[in-house]
Amino acid sequence: MNKPLRRIAIFCGLLVMALLIRDNWLQYVKADELRTAPDNRRVAIERYAYPRGDIIVDGNPITGSVEVKNGDFKYKRTYKDGPMWSPVTGYSSQAFGSTQLEKIDDGILTGNDDRLFFRNTLDMITGKPKQGGNVVTTLNAAAQKAAFDGLSKQGGKGAVVALEPSTGKILALASYPSYDPSSFAGNSLGSDTTNWNKLQKKNDPADPTLNRALRETYPPGSTFKVVTAAAALENGLYKSADENTNSPLPWIMPGTTTPLKNEGNIPCKDATLRTALQYSCNSVFGKIGADLGNAKMLAEAKKFGFDSEQFTPVRSNASVFSDKMNQSQTALSSIGQFNTAATPLQMAMIASAVANDGKLMKPYMVDKLQSSNLDTVTQTEPQELSRPLSSQNAQILQDMMQTVVEKGTGTNAKISGVKVGGKTGTAQHGVANSANPYAWFISFAKMPDGSSPVAVAVVIEDESANRDDISGGGLAAPIAKNVMQAVINSKK
Repeated sequence: MNKPLRRIAIFCGLLVMALLIRDNWLQYVKADELRTAPDNRRVAIERYAYPRGDIIVDGNPITGSVEVKNGDFKYKRTYKDGPMWSPVTGYSSQAFGSTQLEKIDDGILTGNDDRLFFRNTLDMITGKPKQGGNVVTTLNAAAQKAAFDGLSKQGGKGAVVALEPSTGKILALASYPSYDPSSFAGNSLGSDTTNWNKLQKKNDPADPTLNRALRETYPPGSTFKVVTAAAALENGLYKSADENTNSPLPWIMPGTTTPLKNEGNIPCKDATLRTALQYSCNSVFGKIGADLGNAKMLAEAKKFGFDSEQFTPVRSNASVFSDKMNQSQTALSSIGQFNTAATPLQMAMIASAVANDGKLMKPYMVDKLQSSNLDTVTQTEPQELSRPLSSQNAQILQDMMQTVVEKGTGTNAKISGVKVGGKTGTAQHGVANSANPYAWFISFAKMPDGSSPVAVAVVIEDESANRDDISGGGLAAPIAKNVMQAVINSKK
């Protein structure tokens, strides 16, 4: 073979070798990545070729699937009472992807999860059509309806979270205004895209797709005084509910000439912790925060979950209690103002820990995952998150919060035959408190046998309400009462 032919043969051999290497690279190394790539339309077609499994509440599906007449995708998602349940389910859309439980547990719902391999193999052998598994939630349908109906009747914006203190189960998770995930579950450029665009914040300032229960942080106002009272007890600043505090009136914030004012003419001078919580004395709890100092207040807030994201498994924003504050800033933060901010979930966790004798359980909304034949794939076990209070101090605080409901600012939450503890809050909002304040209420119910079936947090933001009519006891407490009553009734 002459030299030019030999060079051509070597060159062609190298080309063949490169082709073989590339072919093997694609088939064996990149196969998984290419198979699951979002731009691979066959992935999407296969994804919607079968009905999705369901999200279950109280044994009943709140989701479904419907066959589509046109296009490559055979099935699309449907939702029952979509606006009420969307803060729990999120959405699954052929055009816009998925969120929350629909996304987190997508593998189970589509039937593609590796944990379903044995089930899928049996179905393939027997010729049974592929089916998705189910996500069984901890939610209580009656409590969720009470929460959503209360928010929608009130109007404006707001959120409700209800927990089972002994386990951390989420019983209600409502946000308002809301949206119907069914309205954009398909991929039509007409109705689905139009409905999606209408919901975006740039087109709807109310931002209905925002999950206010988990993703919005608000100044908690006086509801945070429960944390401050816990810090006072845990650090030995005061040892009982009925010991007089060292609280002059007026109380001048350290380093300033500014008194920390109370709302109206209320008995806050040297008030006991019980009286201070009953009347919501800013001067008492501000001074407690300043006396304890930033480090001790921060440590107690963190025990309740502040400054940490929560995963339910849907992510909740971290609530905020700041570090490196001076005494006056700590005082303001200790009454739920300055930089302090909390999600409704966080405030429900506070009430839950107090009700559960000082033990804070990790909040969760998925009880178990099931295969298509209802076999349990995984079961969630309750998990202790922290101990913000001793049992003794928690019981002192329970008693104080019951006084708030019996003869303080939370009387609208009373339930006949049930001991209810609570704390109201009206948190400043806007520059120089120019906007309507937020109305808060946190609470728990105690049954005659000593058990506590539910703890609740409610926040209301109503820009159209008369400012003088806004209070946690007036707007938020009645909703909390109805949610607690719904849970109690469901256990009878």
